Amino acid sequence: MPVTIHPVPQSDLTQAEIERWRAIPVAVAVDLGRNLNQIDPAIRPLMPPGQQPRLFGRAVTAFCEAPDFGSVVRAMDVIGPGDVLVIAAAGHAESAMIGEILGGHIRRKGAVGLVCDGAIRDVGTLASWTDFSVFTRSVTPRGPSSAERGEINRPVTIGGAIVSPGDLLIGDDDGLVALTPATIRARIADAEARLVLEAKWEDALKAGQTAEAVFGLKAP
Repeated sequence: MPVTIHPVPQSDLTQAEIERWRAIPVAVAVDLGRNLNQIDPAIRPLMPPGQQPRLFGRAVTAFCEAPDFGSVVRAMDVIGPGDVLVIAAAGHAESAMIGEILGGHIRRKGAVGLVCDGAIRDVGTLASWTDFSVFTRSVTPRGPSSAERGEINRPVTIGGAIVSPGDLLIGDDDGLVALTPATIRARIADAEARLVLEAKWEDALKAGQTAEAVFGLKAP
């Protein structure tokens, strides 16, 4: 079956609503509840902690029938500024779905990163890009075998989480989370309140208060 390109669902979210999430760490987002769509922590940042560019952008999904990477190739003409290429390769570790050439092309088009539930290659080059964030399950030198099948911009499963086209991907040294438009709008106030609360906890501990008092623990 040839590569199928699906239309992206329209959303009435404003850019201002989306941008409020830029200040929210992944740990704060996923602490809001088990339904916040955390992606398997085995899909890791390519760079060591402290060196990985933060990931923040809209998902363009590519469903692969690895080792075929047809959807990744076709996504080159679909992806645009602010997008994140999300490659669903079912954890396939034997064949890389993307590397320096295609990764460099979407970077030049303004994409801000990629997430691969599978394997990538040319990691020395990908890791040198300070404006492009890469998360992957595996690394391998072997390339794909064909480019004939797949789907673009359909809901996919990435590391146990369902990611739909247009979802917001946030990634940092701790991991990844995918936020639906409904979650973006409904939970931002909770996330911001959590940041305020954590700052209060830290200030109280620095001031010498006991952990029992700060966290409201019962006396032993």
